[in-house]
Amino acid sequence: MTLTQLEYIVALDTYRHFVLASEKCFVTQPTLSMQIQKLEEELGVKIFDRTKQPVIPTEVGTSIIAQGRTILREAQMIKQLISDQKDTITGELRIGIIPTLAPYLLPPLYKYVREKYPQINLIIREAITEEVIHELKNNRLDCGLVVTPLKEPSIREDVLFYEELFVYVSRKNSLIDKKYVLATDIDPSHLWLLEEGHCFRSQILNLCELRKRSDFHFKYETGNIETLKRMVEKSDGVTILPELAVMEFNKSQLKLVKRLKEPTPAREVSLVTHRDYIKSRLIKTLKEGILNIVPTQMQRLRDKKVVEIHY
Repeated sequence: MTLTQLEYIVALDTYRHFVLASEKCFVTQPTLSMQIQKLEEELGVKIFDRTKQPVIPTEVGTSIIAQGRTILREAQMIKQLISDQKDTITGELRIGIIPTLAPYLLPPLYKYVREKYPQINLIIREAITEEVIHELKNNRLDCGLVVTPLKEPSIREDVLFYEELFVYVSRKNSLIDKKYVLATDIDPSHLWLLEEGHCFRSQILNLCELRKRSDFHFKYETGNIETLKRMVEKSDGVTILPELAVMEFNKSQLKLVKRLKEPTPAREVSLVTHRDYIKSRLIKTLKEGILNIVPTQMQRLRDKKVVEIHY
């Protein structure tokens, strides 16, 4: 049994297709198939059921693959220990980030890392929380930037900051003259929301208690906060925006921003990793970079109240 063979069975389990798995491992399909077959012969069991499409692990194969993932993580840890002994911070860091954070956090973070740690190679994937967690569990990401709490036993959460939630209203909307807004003031028939799957959508539904209303119907959904913002500006609508998005507004746009009554609703943003994560030095460096960018007042909960997420 070799580490290479373990890499191949993990890849096949991940992609469930021999050709795709071989491409991800940078070998030919016959090579990958032959090595997996040799491992099965050595162990005396079938790891995969090849009669199914897509290919799936057998019952015993599922246990073998899970142990293989653990062994590969431990092997990578040895390499990381050697890397951590060096004076320079270098290596590859695979990061998953949710779409409602990416446009506002990534540009300054990328600039910070490029200037201070040019030898770190950032590989960034934008995805919803569910996908980020799945990729962490399958060792295709090293860490993620998502909204928490997740209540996932296999995931570690390191809280970074708290984003206040603001109401963004059209000039034609009845809320335009209010200084502070109650969640109950928001007319659901004029509320623009993100599409299903986004944790921010779930928080807005909870904040406005819309899950309890039978008369609430969505007329438009998008996966982009910038689209929501423009829809509000061009129509008689209202939406909820996170603090980082509001920080970039010009004077004209700030006039459309309303605060919600205290305790101020907020979302908790964390750096998440698998419980058996490696690359601790690189992840620590990433955390330092984020805290260097985000205003200090956002790093404390204080009078804010974290809005729950329901998936």
